[in-house]
Order: sequence, then C-alpha cells, then structure tokens
Amino acid sequence: MGKPLNVGIVGCGTIVGQYLASLRRLADVELVAVADLDADRARAVAKEWDGDVRAVSVDELLAAEYVDLVLNLTIPAAHAEIALKAIAAGKHVYGEKPLAATTDAARQVLEAARQAGVRVAGAPDTVLGTGIQTARKAIDDDLIGRPVAATATMVTPGHERWHPDPDFYYAPGGGPLLDMGPYYITALITLLGPVTSVIGAASHPRSEREIGSGPRAGERVPVEVDTHVTGVLVHESGALSTLVVSFDAVATHSSNIEVHGPRGSLSVPDPNHFDGDTRLFRLGADAWETLPVSAGYLDSGRGYGIADLAATPPTHEPRASGTLAYHVLDVMESLLGSAASGASVTVSSRATRPTAVPLTDLSRTGVGAP
Repeated sequence: MGKPLNVGIVGCGTIVGQYLASLRRLADVELVAVADLDADRARAVAKEWDGDVRAVSVDELLAAEYVDLVLNLTIPAAHAEIALKAIAAGKHVYGEKPLAATTDAARQVLEAARQAGVRVAGAPDTVLGTGIQTARKAIDDDLIGRPVAATATMVTPGHERWHPDPDFYYAPGGGPLLDMGPYYITALITLLGPVTSVIGAASHPRSEREIGSGPRAGERVPVEVDTHVTGVLVHESGALSTLVVSFDAVATHSSNIEVHGPRGSLSVPDPNHFDGDTRLFRLGADAWETLPVSAGYLDSGRGYGIADLAATPPTHEPRASGTLAYHVLDVMESLLGSAASGASVTVSSRATRPTAVPLTDLSRTGVGAP
C-alpha cells in the first residue's frame, strides 16, 4: 500500500497479547488505537505500548479517519456486527476466526466490503508460518506423489479448564469445530486445495461445563453446541481428509495432521502454531526424517496475515483472504448440516489455494507481495 497500515484493535481480551507481540515486529503495520467494551482493558493495552496509541470507545475507533484497518478481536457472535460497521466507515477488516457466526452473516460482510471497495481478511494466519508452508512445499515438490488422503485430529477436555470466561466456546459460533476447526481446515485447504463436499457426524454429551480457573471458578455454563465433531472432506483435487475435533476427549497419539501419497507420508506440525517440524516417511525408508525449514514467514505470530494484506496489491487477494475464511466457514457449517441430516452435503462456495509463502523474515523488513 506504499505506507504503513494504521491498525485499530477492537477487543482487548486474552488473545490481544499475541497480536501485540507481532505488531511490534512488523514494519508494514502500525498500531494507532485500541477499544474494548471494558474501557480499563483498552487503557491497559494502550499504556503498555511503546508509542502513541489511543484508548478510545468502539464507536470512536470505527469512525476514526486515522485508522485504516480494524483488527476485530471480539467474540465470534460480534464478528459480523463489528466488521460491517468498520466496512461502512470505509475501513479494511482483519478478523479473528471464524469470519462470522454463520455463512449468511459472513456473506453480508464480504458483499459489503465488495461494494465499499475495502478488503476483508482473517485468521488463522498460522498457515503462513514455516510449519505448514514447509509441509506444503514438500507436497508441491512432489516428495509424496499426488496426495490421496489426509487426517486431522484435535482433541482436548475443553477450554473451560483454563479460560476464565469460556461461555462463548459453548454458544452458537463456538464449539470445537468453529473454534479449532478453522486452523485444521485452513491448513488442509492450504495443503490440498478447496473442498467440494463433506459428510459429518457430531455429538453433544454434556449440557453444561464447569469453569476451572479465575474469579468464576466453579460456575457452570450451558453447552449449546456440538462438542465432538468428525467428518470426511472431499477436496477438489480428489484427496479425502478425515477430521476429528473434540472438547470431550483427553489426549491422543495421533499427529495433528498427516498427508499420504503413493511415494510417502507427511507428518505436519500443529496448525495452531506457526512453526514446528515437518516429517517425511519415504516409500521404502526405515524411519521418519525431519525436513529442513524451507518456506513460510520465519518466527511469525498472530497478525502476520495483516502484513501480508498490507503488501498485497489491491488487484489480488491476500493469502489469509476473506474468501478463504468464508470457504472454511462454509465447510464447517456444511459438516454440521451433514451431521444433523445424516447425508453428504455439497459445499457451495469455492476458494483458490493460496499462493505459497517463500522463506521470508519479516522482522522489521516488510513483506514482498504474493
């Protein structure tokens, strides 16, 4: 865009610290304002920042001429509302996942952005790090042959054990699929391409959860969503991915993601992280080998997708585009629809596989366009 992108953050909850750590390192973005319904939280963030950051109300930030992009870190139920207000004020939007609580709301966001001539992008940008990108390069370099299948597994007893305010994890827009699924499905699309159809099953074994930490410890919150979801994703490439996400299991020996082809298998690192080892088991080998880091943004963190957007020409979509985030949401909503109906569901949306990220160090150096 030719100059630093001025960013205003709406929502100063638990995740904001990870974004702040990244924004300190990026040359192409500049934090200028923060807002939260709890004004004290916004003031605390502004105070700890080494620079001129204003703590303002949400409405003031959305209207501010000095803000180019709104970083939307609100709860999922508020994602679309804040995004639409920011777009109406002529601002770009980068949002936490999911893009919105429903595909209907997400469509409104993308259409509003199209009409306003602004851009929408969003988490997860973990797929831009060296972990997933090194695995992608191994696939693109034909180390395993044409991918045939993949597995993706995420199980945990539930976030109420550590999160002081876990209510939104168990409300519409939450659950393991909409909370953690975006990391895994975005990674699968990055590795294997878009999804054309799904078939799923889901369960909801508990009606409430007990908060395990913080001032509300011992309080119970209702569970309004499925907390164990499994399914098969049929990719446009012909590859089949098997997905399991759960807030009802304790542990697993399974790799986060594995990708299999006729000449080898890949063990892919945790898509909730930006780095990690990619391991390859070649046909005829005796053991796994760890591949050298060969692609992705080095030492990256949450918010690197904003720098990627800042450097992407207006004629191109950023790698963590709103179109991709919408497709991921559509896949997840289709999985839940399939689980409810017991039938395969065609995924109506399409997204192109994002361009690969060459090995790049963004630490105060800026980013090259995709």
